Order: sequence, then C-alpha cells, then structure tokens
Amino acid sequence: MTRFDAETTEERRALAEDAIAAHRERASPFLTLEAELPDNAGEDAVPPWVQLSDHTLNLDCTDAELDRLKSLLDSYGAFSVDELVRPEEAEGTNARVLARTDDERIAQFVEDVFRQVYEREADYRLWAAEV
Repeated sequence: MTRFDAETTEERRALAEDAIAAHRERASPFLTLEAELPDNAGEDAVPPWVQLSDHTLNLDCTDAELDRLKSLLDSYGAFSVDELVRPEEAEGTNARVLARTDDERIAQFVEDVFRQVYEREADYRLWAAEV
C-alpha cells in the first residue's frame, strides 16, 4: 500500500479495498479505518472507526448510530449483526457485523457506514490507520 488517506467516495472505496487486501496479504490481526474529525470537533472527540478481522466488522455506536446501522443493514443482505455488546463502563454499543461477501462489497459497506451511520460529509477524509 502506498497511500493511507482519501477524500472522495471513489478514492475512499478504493482505499478501503486496498487496505483490506493488504490486511489479508499480511495476515494482520485486524485493519482499522478511521474518519478524520471535523475541524469543529471538541477536544474529547474520538474519530469514528471501523475494524475488520477476517470477515467481521467491529464498530462503536451511540444509540442513534446503532439505529442507523440497523437500517443500513437492511440494504446489505450479505451482512448481519453477529453481536451487540453494551459495556457498563462505556456509553453506547459495540457492534460486530458479519460480512459474507467479497472485499469490494465490504469496502462499499464501510463507506456507507461512515456516510450514513456516522453522518460524515461527502468530502470527509478516510484514513487507513492500522493495516
């Protein structure tokens, strides 16, 4: 991999697909993709992220984000919630989504997660934070 960030829909999907391929090629434990925080984000803000390990996506959601994730899953038949964990010491829910599909479709789903679930603007920057 030679690039680690992208700002357009097509570039972000290509970056995610390349990062997934690199993750699988390296047999790394997981891949982390992060959306850059907007300039007006508070000091305590944490960038939204999606991790991939094998064919399981892992992401943290507020209640509203979880509702949007469940709605998004309605249009992705090869994806399903594997597990929802609500830790007592943290707000929100950790969602594990099983993806029974190819890397291109996973990359499309990741883009839709950032745009629809995390409500990122059309020009948000995506980072391959850990491959």
